[in-house]
Amino acid sequence: MGAPDNLFTKLIAEYDESLSRNGISGRRIAERLSALSEIGKTEEGGVTRPGFSAEEKQAKETVQGWMKAAGLDVRSDGAGNVIGRLNGSEENKTIMSGSHVDSVPNGGNFDGPLGVIAALEVVEAWKETGYQPRQPFEVVIFSDEEGTRFGAGLTGSHAMAGHLTADETDLLKDKDGKSFETVIEEYGSSMQGVWDAKRDLKDVELFVELHIEQGKLLEKNGVSVGVVRGIAGPVWMTVAFEGEAGHAGNTPMDDRKDSLVAASHFVHAISSLPRQFSETAVATVGKLNVYPNGINVIPQKVELTVDIRDIHEEKRNALVDAIIESAKEAASTHNVHADYQQTLAVEPLLIQEKLVEDMKESITKFGFEPMELMSGAGHDSMVIGREIPAAMLFVQSKKGISHNPEEWTDLKDCVLGIHVLKDFIESQM
Repeated sequence: MGAPDNLFTKLIAEYDESLSRNGISGRRIAERLSALSEIGKTEEGGVTRPGFSAEEKQAKETVQGWMKAAGLDVRSDGAGNVIGRLNGSEENKTIMSGSHVDSVPNGGNFDGPLGVIAALEVVEAWKETGYQPRQPFEVVIFSDEEGTRFGAGLTGSHAMAGHLTADETDLLKDKDGKSFETVIEEYGSSMQGVWDAKRDLKDVELFVELHIEQGKLLEKNGVSVGVVRGIAGPVWMTVAFEGEAGHAGNTPMDDRKDSLVAASHFVHAISSLPRQFSETAVATVGKLNVYPNGINVIPQKVELTVDIRDIHEEKRNALVDAIIESAKEAASTHNVHADYQQTLAVEPLLIQEKLVEDMKESITKFGFEPMELMSGAGHDSMVIGREIPAAMLFVQSKKGISHNPEEWTDLKDCVLGIHVLKDFIESQM
């Protein structure tokens, strides 16, 4: 395949080749992770592949080539989702597996791509061992999972599930001011194509996603894989404070309408709110823009984002209400105006008990004590899981680092996770 030396060499350096068995190849997995790491590569060794960008499309096209070589029938829908299908020996409902290949700015090389490569590796293993699944199997790449482009993620899975609405998409603009419709057209599709991406998921029996943990629990417990019990549902908001610009030297402190002071008040308040509602709730201000952003100008406007998550929907929603009230209080206290807008709201997902137990059984076969985990991050699984049963498998993340070039999962853990994924999928057929 001619994979680049850097990531491939690091992955393969201490790999135990005895783990490559039953058709699963650690070397092929490392080559493919490395090949994708070169698309949108940053100086720090991470990747920048925003949703609906040329880089995301290139990564999809690269995987499509692998899919076709593995014997899959490949198609793309109007939302940019890629589906590679392997027919089963019988006409039954489909089992689907996959993830995404887009990234946050300067993100890591495992978040998303590993799940796509894992699902495809199951097909490769079947091909090498002559196994034909009883049911059809599909490998899927969802578009724009991270939400970097518009501040509202999980776009591809929302489109497939029929959850996108014109009211929502009409509000979306990227950092260059381009509308969602303009970006989709530049990508090579249309809004009608996005609506047509809605799929009748009644023909799909199960969706299963392998993903890096993005936490430290597996590493702390010395295990490679764990089963996800539930996924926290994110709410994303944009909040804007608007006051008055003024000269930093000539405007008295008691006669200011400083939007940045109000925003600072708000950000500080958010840091203590989640624990008042739930032990598992979190809230983060991750993006902040100041206007006019001059060293000697009192800030007229501040725009920021808030990411709110919990596995308990009622408690999360109560936290959202409290954050809105906190924004109003900060604005009133500092004599500025506050506006807010919700750009994403996804219900938490609890995995069906039978699927959790079946995944535990597969994990046990490979010598691990089954460990249950909760996902604080949102995933395409939680969107598709609103319509059909969904399951999720985590593999170990070193130091819990993610959304960062230092994100790392040992090849051993990747391969063991794919062995478990393959066994679980076969157990469902």
